[in-house]
Amino acid sequence: MARIDKTPFEAEITGLTHDGRGVARRDGKAMFVAGALPGERVMAVQTGRHRNFDEGRTVEVLQAAPERVEPRCGHFGTCSGCAMQHFDEAQQIHAKQRVLLENLERIGHVRPARVLPPLADASWGYRRKGRFSVRRVEKKGKTLVGFRETDPRFVAEVTHCHTVLPQIGERIEAIAALVDSLDARRDVPQIEFIAGDPTPEFDGVALTVRHLAPLSEGDRAALVAFAQAERFAIFLQPGGLDSVHPLWPADPQLSFSLPQWDLQFKFRPLDFIQVNPGLNGKMIQTALDLLESEPGDRVLDLFAGLGNFTLPLARRVREVVGVEGEAGLVQRARENAEHNGIANAQFHAADLAKDLSREPWMRERFDRLLLDPPRSGADFVLAHLPLAQFRRIVYVSCHPASLARDAGFLVNEKGWKLEAAGVMDMFPHTAHVESIAVFEPRRA
Repeated sequence: MARIDKTPFEAEITGLTHDGRGVARRDGKAMFVAGALPGERVMAVQTGRHRNFDEGRTVEVLQAAPERVEPRCGHFGTCSGCAMQHFDEAQQIHAKQRVLLENLERIGHVRPARVLPPLADASWGYRRKGRFSVRRVEKKGKTLVGFRETDPRFVAEVTHCHTVLPQIGERIEAIAALVDSLDARRDVPQIEFIAGDPTPEFDGVALTVRHLAPLSEGDRAALVAFAQAERFAIFLQPGGLDSVHPLWPADPQLSFSLPQWDLQFKFRPLDFIQVNPGLNGKMIQTALDLLESEPGDRVLDLFAGLGNFTLPLARRVREVVGVEGEAGLVQRARENAEHNGIANAQFHAADLAKDLSREPWMRERFDRLLLDPPRSGADFVLAHLPLAQFRRIVYVSCHPASLARDAGFLVNEKGWKLEAAGVMDMFPHTAHVESIAVFEPRRA
């Protein structure tokens, strides 16, 4: 491989990539420059070389765009947790909207009949779920806890995080000091955090400590003392997912509420829950409104998880059937339905990327479809569903490219109409694009 030239060079930024980097050209080749915005002139250094494009990072802004702001976090540019803090908040969501519309047109060859107003909520201190990397660095004589650096080989040395809930983001140094005090500090590769509603025993925050070697009694005592002082719950994970168990309190009850629908969801520390609680409520309400369900409807909810959409839907229709691939989530969704006194929601476990012909719900009739698939999208299940039965489809997406592919299938191959699409800022200050689209049968 040719050696990368680290000599700074001047670059004119003409666009923005889907991951938030500025687009320039150098010697006729595309260059993606971290920390640069469209309309800017910057000094940059090359950091990577590929066949069709090169990579760089900004070292000096010579002419700033009007949208540039001072990043709130001193770790910006080193930590990879968020890449768009230098971009005005109001403009971030419009950039994400352009990403969505470009993907729909370029990949799916479709355009929505109307573009939905962007959904946004709190842009700081919103993140209630995530994973910190942990690494003991002997050269620094300390243990680092945080997100990965922009070079993923390294853990960023951070003292705080402004996007994580304050009760977690402001305690990163304390968590790092705790791990550094352990005998097993070299055997802790990660700590997952999740937060729900406060309880009398703890303040709703749970840390799951992954450890590759058994913990000494002293380590366990140190973790318990920290948990009690901070009013955190501590779980330990010595092996796979089924090895997770509470250390303190003995039986912590994790839950979050959706007061708009008088619902409480119980969950476990490694379960998937939407990271932005305020935006989650707005997203659910938007999805239900777009579905235009009627009281007598039966609704199919695919990739249902804990029932985040299923149970609010059950409050307004005759019956909802939720399907999810992870059996543990299905069991907890059933428990949540019972806990909330909901009898008109069924849940089934099924891998939605495999043969579904024997699934009983595939032979039932439904009026409307809601789906919230992972990044890979829903191409397989959409290709095998009897789509003609649905009067409306609402598709919630965490990846615009897979949504665009699936929208192209529905519109160009199955004769549906993309009635509306829009973005939701689930992860402010990152390049992550969450979106929602509604499809209806094309009228003859």
